[in-house]
Amino acid sequence: MNEDERAIRALIENWMAATKAGDVEAVLDLIADDVVFMVPGAEPFGKQAFAAALAGLGQFTIEGRSEIRELQVVGDFAWLRNHIEMTATSTDGKAVRRSGYTLTILRKQADGRWQLARDANLLTERP
Repeated sequence: MNEDERAIRALIENWMAATKAGDVEAVLDLIADDVVFMVPGAEPFGKQAFAAALAGLGQFTIEGRSEIRELQVVGDFAWLRNHIEMTATSTDGKAVRRSGYTLTILRKQADGRWQLARDANLLTERP
């Protein structure tokens, strides 16, 4: 595993840890300003809409697990296929479980940091 692959794996670990901690600013720092997110049933959206959605997650405790199934680095771009399992539990104890795959494109910034640039999230609700 080379340095870029280690940095990308660390980015995913940091994303999961920041999400669990409810650290919105840390999550947003991992995302490029021109990011595009795609989820089933919705128009693609950017960082501002993603930030607004994250702000509403404060009423939930989120636990998750991520497993990178494929990772390929090509110059200043990389893509990964990731399997995620997560549970969001509201303050009243109701839990929503989702799992599935994401296909993510990352871009290496001028300062050497990797950031998420495009993301297709195919997680679906599980009983």
